[in-house]
Amino acid sequence: MLDALLADTGGAARIGVSGSPGAGKSTLIEALGLHAVAEGRRVAVLAVDPSSARSGGSILGDKTRMTDLGRDPRAYIRPSPTSGALGGVARRTREAVLVCEAAGYDLVLVETVGVGQSEVAVADLVDLFLLVASPSGGDELQGIKRGIMELADLIVVNKADGDLADAARRACGELRTAVHLLRPKWPGWEVEVRMSSALTGAGVPELWTSIKRAHERLRADGSLDALRARQAVAAMWSEVTDDLLERLRAHPGVRERLAELEDAVRSGALSPTAAAHDVLTRFL
Repeated sequence: MLDALLADTGGAARIGVSGSPGAGKSTLIEALGLHAVAEGRRVAVLAVDPSSARSGGSILGDKTRMTDLGRDPRAYIRPSPTSGALGGVARRTREAVLVCEAAGYDLVLVETVGVGQSEVAVADLVDLFLLVASPSGGDELQGIKRGIMELADLIVVNKADGDLADAARRACGELRTAVHLLRPKWPGWEVEVRMSSALTGAGVPELWTSIKRAHERLRADGSLDALRARQAVAAMWSEVTDDLLERLRAHPGVRERLAELEDAVRSGALSPTAAAHDVLTRFL
């Protein structure tokens, strides 16, 4: 099915959204989505939630937090559990992006679980990476991993309203200083740092304009095609790795010995290296 749909994919702007818990990612995504549909866009939101350790289902349910956007017929929201997948994105998120594009959605927003070292996986799925920060000043800077900062194409300090307006301005200044110290992701590009309030709508139109401008620039100079080509090859190898691991675990020779090997490693009777070689020998 995916091969049959490939000819109808590639027409959407793919935007990844990440940020520390409590930064207001879902509220900002809804505000951006409503702004985009008002311009005539069709918007798909793939909101990847933390999985329940017991049931495997989503915990947060972002669809319930985007009620206005969820009611719009031009928008589609799909909460997905990570189901233990690393990187803050579900294993089939890339395929879901392609299906949304083939269905005619021209803006796909991928919201990840939060900021963590493994969250860089979203960069292999999207065209632009939007980092959402809260107005916490230095504390916020300490909480954001350098690797995430280096991947960001745009940074927005959200919740810039009311009593937090001054703190948001300070955080914005600190983040602008921080990005100057990092090597730019694209030659000649400057990472834009903006402020917004998803609650009042302030700064959201300007943020949307910045996203469109950055995406058009990528498309115009050929960087977008090159980026997506690299991502497709990376996706192939990721699929190879995942499939091999599944087959290894399901192999009868490995399965019958696996618990014994894990116990031996846990007790210190066998080194992890020796146990790994045993597993691979049985599999091969």
